[in-house]
Amino acid sequence: MQWQIFIKGFRAYLQVERSMSGNTVDSYLRDITKLAEFMGSGHRIIQPADVGLKDLQEFLKTLTGLGIAATSQSRIISGIRAFYRYMLLENEIKTDPTELLEMPKTGRKLPDVLTIMEVENLLASIDLSNPNGERNKAIVELLYSCGLRVSELVNLKLSDLHFDEGFIMVTGKGDKQRIVPVGSNAIRQIEQYVNFIRNIQKISRGSENNLFLNQRGSKLTRAMIFEIVKKFTALAGITKTVSPHTLRHSFATHLVENGADLRAVQEMLGHASITTTEIYTHLDREFLRTNILKYHPRKTMNLEKK
Repeated sequence: MQWQIFIKGFRAYLQVERSMSGNTVDSYLRDITKLAEFMGSGHRIIQPADVGLKDLQEFLKTLTGLGIAATSQSRIISGIRAFYRYMLLENEIKTDPTELLEMPKTGRKLPDVLTIMEVENLLASIDLSNPNGERNKAIVELLYSCGLRVSELVNLKLSDLHFDEGFIMVTGKGDKQRIVPVGSNAIRQIEQYVNFIRNIQKISRGSENNLFLNQRGSKLTRAMIFEIVKKFTALAGITKTVSPHTLRHSFATHLVENGADLRAVQEMLGHASITTTEIYTHLDREFLRTNILKYHPRKTMNLEKK
């Protein structure tokens, strides 16, 4: 409750005393809201006046673990610093916890992030008249729409698809399973591939339940996924260094930058705890589905279950 009160006052401070534009105000408020969510997640409940340097460092570690670029982290820190300057002016705190907070080092090369338009161009570069076109588009859609690792994608089974409920079951590192919401674009493309391409293939023994198959009817390899992404990146005229992980990284970045709950994004990625397992809380299926489909750039306009 205290966070909401101070955020409301911070908004007025930015608008009246700082005369900031509406977009800048909204950006700062989104960043502070992310911080508030983190400080109230799991078993921790830390009020704004009680936040210390270590708490802020833990928050930034979480952002780093999500793959948020150093430049985006720097912007978030700027918003947090402005918030605590406001708290000082209001005499709500005696010392500024951001005073010794270091900006992330930008010298370290982080994975490239595709823009939303680049993702669209990548998908548009796939020739659907090619025998493997429907499959390849389904692969790229799924990598970006669900933020899957390559190993998770190649091991995906037909029995893992629960499209009536809008989910897929993913087996991640350590054979840990998680439920991942999937948007209508990805569902439609996978169904197109399964119904009109895969169903008429001759399938090798032992690969009957694998979702994605090569021309011989066997499970795709990790190397093949890298080749597919590399090929269509070039055809799309994208000059960035792009791999399947770039799509996963873009998935997380686009969600967080558009305001998605950090806990939901971590749940979707299947990340192990970066700082403490306390930041994870039980998230029911509808909450996860609504969060991802609300904030993902290729969202469905209808969030109702089929």
